[in-house]
Amino acid sequence: MLPRELLFRFDTAASVAYFAPVDDRVMGGRSVSRLRHDPAGHAVFEGEVSLSDGVGFASVRSRPLSLGHAGASSLCIEVLGDGKRYKLNLRTDELFDGVAYQAGFQPAPGAWELLRLPLASFVATRRGRPVENMPGCQPALLRQLGLAIGDRQAGPFALALRSIMLE
Repeated sequence: MLPRELLFRFDTAASVAYFAPVDDRVMGGRSVSRLRHDPAGHAVFEGEVSLSDGVGFASVRSRPLSLGHAGASSLCIEVLGDGKRYKLNLRTDELFDGVAYQAGFQPAPGAWELLRLPLASFVATRRGRPVENMPGCQPALLRQLGLAIGDRQAGPFALALRSIMLE
């Protein structure tokens, strides 16, 4: 097992500059999200999911970076949840609408926790639907990372993050 390699630490205002929203507005929806820095020393993925136009997802994504590390087996995220279900999205290319590898998680509300998401649990998807006959996520090729909420969870949401690491 590799030692943890820090990909993102959200303790400064500049740390959220690598991320931009990609909400259902790209498909005519009305959801909205952002990743903002909280002065307490973490980031908050927040917004509101709207089901009014039959779409209903919100997400943020990093710009393409060299994030990969051969031999990594998990992603670890330090989060404070609100009781809702989220997805961590990984991309091994720089395409806007390509394949993403997704793993779901639902942190308990009210306490910071470190979640370990094995890379083997990430499922290849495109536009939120499984893609058949794809190889598993290749950690050496990791280029983009994102957070998403959907699954018909209408209303406001807020997920606090301290860090994201490869292990």
